[in-house]
Amino acid sequence: MIVRQFINWIRTAPAGERAEATRALARAWLISDLSEDDRIAAEGALLMLLDDPSPLVRQAMAEVFARSAEAPAAIVQALAVDQPGIALPVLEHSPLLIDADLVDIVATGNNEMQCAIARRINLPASVGAAIAEVGCAAAALELIENANAELAPFSWDRIVERHGHLAAIREAMLVLEGLPAATRMALVAKLSETLAQFVVARNWLSADRAGRIASEACERSTVHIAARSRGEEMRGLVAHLRTTGQLTAGLILRALLSGNLELFHAALAELSGLPQARIAALLHDRGAASLDALLIRAGLPESTFAAFRAALEASHEAGYVGSIDGAVRLRRRMVERVLTHCETDRQAAEPLLILLRRFATESAREEARVFCEELVAEEALAPLEHDLIAA
Repeated sequence: MIVRQFINWIRTAPAGERAEATRALARAWLISDLSEDDRIAAEGALLMLLDDPSPLVRQAMAEVFARSAEAPAAIVQALAVDQPGIALPVLEHSPLLIDADLVDIVATGNNEMQCAIARRINLPASVGAAIAEVGCAAAALELIENANAELAPFSWDRIVERHGHLAAIREAMLVLEGLPAATRMALVAKLSETLAQFVVARNWLSADRAGRIASEACERSTVHIAARSRGEEMRGLVAHLRTTGQLTAGLILRALLSGNLELFHAALAELSGLPQARIAALLHDRGAASLDALLIRAGLPESTFAAFRAALEASHEAGYVGSIDGAVRLRRRMVERVLTHCETDRQAAEPLLILLRRFATESAREEARVFCEELVAEEALAPLEHDLIAA
């Protein structure tokens, strides 16, 4: 009886009053102890109100039903594909929307709707993959910042591929602790590419010069990322580097000259197809023939063999690098030793000597920077030590 009176009244009521009455009816449907007949009638009235010309009415329903698992499923489905102002709370919160519904709305909805879905709690990997594949940059950013979203590695890579040129996307991803090393490397490559294009467009540097600087920056970042990678993550990083053409002799030599033996071993294992245990045994043998055979199998240029032999010998003498920071910088003494050896080798190719000279300059500058930072730190501590002694 009450519902029948409601239906008669609502035909002529103003939009604002219809919205408030709809809100009350929706709440009653959720929390009131209605008889079976009244419940059926109330649901029918709410379904009828989906066709109300005023969005205020449907918005009132959306606000009441958005978070409820007991809401009428047909009404929630209809509200989810309504105009954004009505659909957003349902898309972001409703537990009644299944993964297939959300994937379809990501593909057909606008940017606001994609962002609302990306903010959902416990967002499944399938929906995250859809956002990564077709979602706008704003939705991708919401997805990255959603700590409860489940995202597969290939979805991270797709976001980098589509939106990695945007600073906001890069910054949000790079601060994530669990970001795969290969994805982090892809972000660094995107950043280097963006910066290179920027300086070339303004005629600050030639394209060749900018490209070389970007490549060197990527190599330094690669060694830095690899120093924090272990096991499967290291193998994934090296596989990514090979796929993207970045696993070069220069990068592998840089890893060795930085004391990063794990990256050196993983790179040779990836290129040669041998297990890492076998790689370690061949390198431990210290025989020139064993090393040359390994480098040949890995497909590295023969002109670099002398440098690898000298670097490996220097690495054995210098010992293992025990800290992460120590494995990301070129070790000046090792670089100078290898450069001296190659300069006296008549078979050393000029490109190799140019590369080693750049390494020597970089390592000298880095050593000087660290030395100056240590001096400044000691200077800052001196007054404190003086006060402690005086006390």
